[in-house]
Amino acid sequence: MGSMEFSLPQAYLGGLLVLLSAAAVLVGRQILRVRRDETALARLEADAKGGQQSAADLYELGSVQLRKRLYNQAADTLKRALKASASEPSEAQALIENALGFALAAQSNYSGAIRHYRSALRSKADYPVALNNLAYALEKQQKPEEARETYAKVLELDAANSTALKRLKRLDRLAA
Repeated sequence: MGSMEFSLPQAYLGGLLVLLSAAAVLVGRQILRVRRDETALARLEADAKGGQQSAADLYELGSVQLRKRLYNQAADTLKRALKASASEPSEAQALIENALGFALAAQSNYSGAIRHYRSALRSKADYPVALNNLAYALEKQQKPEEARETYAKVLELDAANSTALKRLKRLDRLAA
């Protein structure tokens, strides 16, 4: 009788243990990510009080604020980053403009967001994230044709872009 037989309750408990272990790992990862963001936010805010910050430091602070959904603070920080980015490469300016557009869109300021997305695209024309964001803001502004054209540009750059594909199908359904 060396073989081990599992009863139904033992199998159930084993499955439950695996499920709980997986959930614990996911919760632990989320806690670490939140703690990392909190630490970065505290460090970057302390640095900000210390005086002049680089565009990169301000962009990093604004990005953390966006992840924490502090959209108003993020917009202010990213505006400061934009002012400090005059000597930065155009790709860096495009990142800041796009993030600022996102912060404004999150506050339902779609016209301001569109202005910054367009500015990001002037700095970096082949920027699918900014194009997607622009198209979404155009949708929110009740400009479906312009949004459709913008999503089509995203797909020219990245034919497998799931966001653009999904939003374009949605626009087509609404137009039908």
